[in-house]
Amino acid sequence: MTTRHVLAGLDGSPQSETAALWAAAEAQRLGAALRLLHVWPWLNGENADRAEPGDFRPAALDALARVADRIRLAHPELSVETAVRPDDPVDGLVAEARGQEMLVLGSRGLGGFAGLLVGSVSLAVAARATVPTVLVRGAGPLPRASTAAVGDVVVGIDSGEPSEAVLEFAFAEAERRGAGLRAVHGWDPAPAWAFGGMMPPPVDIPGQEGTKAALLSQHLTRQLANYPGVAVVEDVRLGSGAKAVLDASAGAELVVIGRRERRHHIGMLLGPVAHAVLHHSTAPVAVVPHP
Repeated sequence: MTTRHVLAGLDGSPQSETAALWAAAEAQRLGAALRLLHVWPWLNGENADRAEPGDFRPAALDALARVADRIRLAHPELSVETAVRPDDPVDGLVAEARGQEMLVLGSRGLGGFAGLLVGSVSLAVAARATVPTVLVRGAGPLPRASTAAVGDVVVGIDSGEPSEAVLEFAFAEAERRGAGLRAVHGWDPAPAWAFGGMMPPPVDIPGQEGTKAALLSQHLTRQLANYPGVAVVEDVRLGSGAKAVLDASAGAELVVIGRRERRHHIGMLLGPVAHAVLHHSTAPVAVVPHP
């Protein structure tokens, strides 16, 4: 039987090491193995040029071994593997992640743009990966699988086109962590047009909010039956979906958002809500692809 892994991408940064430690705790919760991977074009002499001379494979393997040893010390029962791949970082990570439990990456996004917490490689991988991809913030202490959850798992829901795959992932994460689940839906009243231009719509806001809340409850029915032990808070907020999720994510254990899979790589592959949450949430964010 083929072993499924939690795959963690390492690039030598403190952020990626924190992500690997997060991935180790997640692999233990899942009962999966952990695979630490470094992807870079110049990992052998054939691809070296004057700007990047020499074989970088030994240095990459040494760096992976150091992180692996730290993880084995904290999780002696966890199976930890290391690997390097000479490839474009985005293409290599996407390819290696296929068929695995999930992919975990660091943020690497604090250079030059205040408030934007995601680097270009992490963003590109999250837009293309075929498995749930978790982006972990900052460089912090080693997480432990036995540590009690400190906050809810927050999942953003589009009440018009909810995804069972996204909900299933969020409920399962909440159950494994012993955390509550906060299901968040943000909505804006449709604008109205008058003789003088656009104006606020003359609608019954409380009434529409009640309708949105009823739809949210309906969408959660199947997973509530599958995960009766998960305490769920249904949270409908007036405002954009991105703002609703970000406001709810303060102190969250994990934020879960969906990404619709597309057959081509032309244009934006992440929707506006996913973009905003990935760039501004300080909690780990899981991007779950769905049809």
